[in-house]
Parts: sequence; C-alpha cells; structure tokens
Amino acid sequence: MASYDFDMVVIGSGPAGQRAAIQSAKLGKRTGLVERKMVLGGICINTGTIPSKTLREAVLYLSGYRLRNLYGESYTVKQDITMEDLLLRVQHVVRHETDVIRHQLQRNRVTVFSASASFTDPHTLRLLSADGSGEKTVSAANVVIAVGTEATRAAHIPFDGQSILTSDDVLGLQQLPRTLAVVGAGVIGCEYASIFATLGIRVTLVDRLPRLLPFVDKEIVEALDYHLRQMRMTIWLGETVTAIERVENGSGTHVRIRLASGKQIGAEKALYSIGRTGATGGLNLPAAGLASDDRGRLKVNDAYQTEVPHIYAAGDVIGFPSLASTSMEQGRLAACHAFGVEAQSAPALFPYGIYTVPEISYVGRNEEDLTQQNVPYEVGKAAYTEIARGQIIGDQIGALKLLFHRDSHELLGVHIIGESASELVHIGQAVLTFGGKIDYFIHNVFNYPTLAEGYKNAAFDGINRLME
Repeated sequence: MASYDFDMVVIGSGPAGQRAAIQSAKLGKRTGLVERKMVLGGICINTGTIPSKTLREAVLYLSGYRLRNLYGESYTVKQDITMEDLLLRVQHVVRHETDVIRHQLQRNRVTVFSASASFTDPHTLRLLSADGSGEKTVSAANVVIAVGTEATRAAHIPFDGQSILTSDDVLGLQQLPRTLAVVGAGVIGCEYASIFATLGIRVTLVDRLPRLLPFVDKEIVEALDYHLRQMRMTIWLGETVTAIERVENGSGTHVRIRLASGKQIGAEKALYSIGRTGATGGLNLPAAGLASDDRGRLKVNDAYQTEVPHIYAAGDVIGFPSLASTSMEQGRLAACHAFGVEAQSAPALFPYGIYTVPEISYVGRNEEDLTQQNVPYEVGKAAYTEIARGQIIGDQIGALKLLFHRDSHELLGVHIIGESASELVHIGQAVLTFGGKIDYFIHNVFNYPTLAEGYKNAAFDGINRLME
C-alpha cells in the first residue's frame, strides 16, 4: 500500500463515511476523506436525519403536543409558530454536530478534502475543490463510497423549493402552509406528514401502496394510521399521482395534484417524497469498473465490497434500510474488512427507528414473518395507559408488543409505538442479542415509574395467554 497516497480514501462524510474513516485511522492507516460540500456531515447532519428530528422535537415542544392529554387539545406553548421558531433550534444542533465531526476527524488525523471526487481509474481519484480553487489527483489502496442519496425528482414535476418541494428543501421553507399534500408514504413522507399535522396543518398523504410502511408490523402501522387520521390527516392509499402543477389564484400560488383515479388534491404546498436516488452521478463509476442501478445505488456483498474488491460502498447508497445507525456500522465493517481485521455484527438485530408522531421502533421479527415461516409464537402487549409513567407524561397512544416462541419462550421481536420508542427498543435488542427468553423481563426489576416497565407487563400478558 506504500505506493499509494492513502491506504484508504472515503468519499462522503455522512454516518457511513465518517465511521469508515475513523475506523481506518484508528487502525493506523493513512486515511483521506472527501466531502463535496464545504460543511461536514453529509445529508444526515445538514438536511436529513439531524435537522428533521430536531424540527420534530421543536414542533412537539412549541405545539404543546405532549401535554394535550393533560391540559386539553387547545393547549400550546406558542401561538402562531413560524419556520423561524423551528429553525432556531435546528441551526443550533446542526452547528454543534458539525463541529463534533470536524474535531473527531482532526483528532484522528484524517486528511479532509473539500472537493468533488471522480474516478480516473480504480485506484485514482480526481478531486475538484469545492471552492473552485483547483484540482488534484490522489491514489488509494482502498476506497469506500459513502456518498449517500439525493431526493428523487421526477422530470415532469415543476419543483421550485417552495410550492413544490422535496425533503431536501423543507429547511428552506419561508413560511408554514395551512394545507400540505405529501406524495409518498415511505419513512420520510410519513415523518414529515405527521410533524406538520402536529402543528395543526391540514395534511393529505397519498401513496400507490395499499398500506403505510409495509415492512413494519401490521398492528403497529394500523395504530399509526388511526392516530394520523385523528390528527385530521387525509390518507389516500392505492392511488397513483399522474401530475403535480402550480395554480395561481387570488390568494397566491397553490398546488393541484391529479390522481389516476380521477381525484384531485388541492393544497398550498406539496412535498414530493417518493424515495431517494444514490448520489453517484458525478463519480465516473465506469472508470472504476463499476455501474449503479437505475436509482443510483451500488450492489455490495456481505462485507460491503462492490464488484471491484478494493472498492467498498456503505450507507444509503447501497439501499435499504438507509438508516444513520446502520450506515455507521456498515462503514465500520467495510474498513475492518479492507484491512483484514475481524469484526462481528448482527444485521438481523439492528433496531429501526421511525420518527413519526407518534414514534415507532422495532427490532427482530414481526408477526407476518413468523406466520409465513410457521413459527409457533405468542404475543404479549402492554399499553402505556397501564403504566404509571405513561399516565405521568400523558401518552394515551403508546404500546409495547413482544413476540416470543410458545415452547421455548425465546424472545423473537419487539415492536413499540409511542413516546421514547426508539430508546426503549434497545432493552429488547439486548435480550434478543444474547438469545434471552421473555422470562427475563418477568424476573428483572425495572425502575418505577418508567416506560421500561412495559416490558414486564407485556411479558406477564404473554405468559398469561399461554395458560388460557
């Protein structure tokens, strides 16, 4: 590797790229990281995960959502919430997280290039400076492609970033609408639809699939669907959008969405969220002997190697599940494999967090999977309303669901909807990892009052079902 400028060059500074670069550096390797924008963190820090979750938290606080069950539906912390109110918190968090990443890379002596990268051959990259000051060429024994994704934009839709926008444009909104149409009920679409609905905005959510989030446990999704409708959201599933157009009327620019069924949706703004496309367009992949699919994604093996063995890919650019947490682990594993370092991981037990309102998180298998595989399982459930902490925080929606083997009592899956779902799920993840049984929750002592008590309640509920 001494004949190359670097032992590893990582393209992209999002979760996958950052973790790959840090792992490489900690192994004592000469590591470079290329980021095409002037700020570090990629989509995750600047326009995606961190801003959207911070925006959600600001909405939950300012709208008074968490306290409405205690003080009434009209309760709010601030009247006439504006985008400026929401972005104040977002900008603070983004600045802090960007600084953390920069310091971490500096501390580990990772060479950072603010430039756009493209291959000239499988081991060589052309770097065009982000500020236009020049270009240079670097070589690397190993390369990790972690360029992330961009919001998919259909060519026939007149995007303007204000009336018709993608999730990448949300932070640039000048003002909040009174009505909003969201096209696409994937994770991002459902998250933003529920966030805006929490502000009292009339939201219409439309998708061509017959159900929301088909990879999530059906019962959990049904609970989400019910709550979204309770927030006055209109949900049209099994519908195909044929056109989105801007319409001028006496009160300004509005949006009209036409559906194949003949229906029309009118709204002040439309959020187009039909998925994301890998940001591989400028990499000149053919020069490296690679090709992406029709959504710009790269195919990898279990070690995150592409078809060219010394070139790896990790994060959203390789597709599902496209979560920051899983992307970090993929980047770490790719770096370890590149340098022959043994690393263990359990992808089947990665937790999933969906930051809708209410929050959803799960780990392990769901009922549909177990039924298809003829696994004899039982269910144990606990509602937040049964738990003292649930009453204290005023969450009337939350529920925790455990799936376990009828004979061995082995825990098979954990599914949660409600406050702190993405935190609570890790208790179940730990038990799943060591192959524990549902009996663990019965014998364990949880702090009182906590939402974690739901595990004990759900375990007792499941065991009681076996006795019936």
